[in-house]
Amino acid sequence: MIPGLEVLGLEGLTPATATLVVVAGFCAGWVDAVVGGGGLIQLPALLLVPGISPVQALATNKLGSIFGTTTSSITYFRRAKPDLRTALPMAGIALAGSFCGAILATSLPAAVFKPVIIAALAIVAVFTALHPTAGTLTQLRHSGARHFGTAGGIGLVIGFYDGLIGPGTGSFLVIGMVALLGYSFLAASAKAKIVNMATNLGALLYFLPHGSLLWGLGLLLGMANMAGGYVGARTALTRGSRFVRVVFLLVVAVLIVKLGWDVLQENSG
Repeated sequence: MIPGLEVLGLEGLTPATATLVVVAGFCAGWVDAVVGGGGLIQLPALLLVPGISPVQALATNKLGSIFGTTTSSITYFRRAKPDLRTALPMAGIALAGSFCGAILATSLPAAVFKPVIIAALAIVAVFTALHPTAGTLTQLRHSGARHFGTAGGIGLVIGFYDGLIGPGTGSFLVIGMVALLGYSFLAASAKAKIVNMATNLGALLYFLPHGSLLWGLGLLLGMANMAGGYVGARTALTRGSRFVRVVFLLVVAVLIVKLGWDVLQENSG
């Protein structure tokens, strides 16, 4: 046990586990800032903390993530100047969707949705692989009310998903904006950070009154996530859309393998 960490309410936390959580938080922040999907790294690491429940892990994961998404959002805004006329309304709708998803998450097992998510991710991977020029440049597919309506629909559906389950939210946001709205991968990633920040906040607003948050651990995770988010945003901005596309395909592939393994384990059990 590490002296002084009693404030976390986790007396069994060891130096090795604390280090794992910090490293996972940094890596998750980097991945989230580039293309989303950091929860795939961060949430499993939290579940290794002695005495933590799945609901506490989910709530604490959201607290840590909001630090990273806020940092990367600010970094993207300062350097890439994303269009807030699309991002902010989309974020507001996504926040409401995430809050509703978090409510349902307490009563509906995530396992019900995993096969559907795997199929959706496979379609996303095939689409991205077969369209190498998609997301290279911003070529908007719609304008006016249709553009904002499509953006709002993406925010609502994926926001609900984030509150309900979570892994891959940033990746779904990115591909939604690339495939349905016509943004480049870099422009989509910049807007996705703003929307993802809102979905994290929406879930947190539900979890806060229920006492599920482990504040000390969440703040420790948040500091690591902030550092990773800053470095990841700078990397994406420097390397451009092609780099983001490659990382996107890698993250989606890992998500498919991870969720597929979960389904096999649940069915075999």
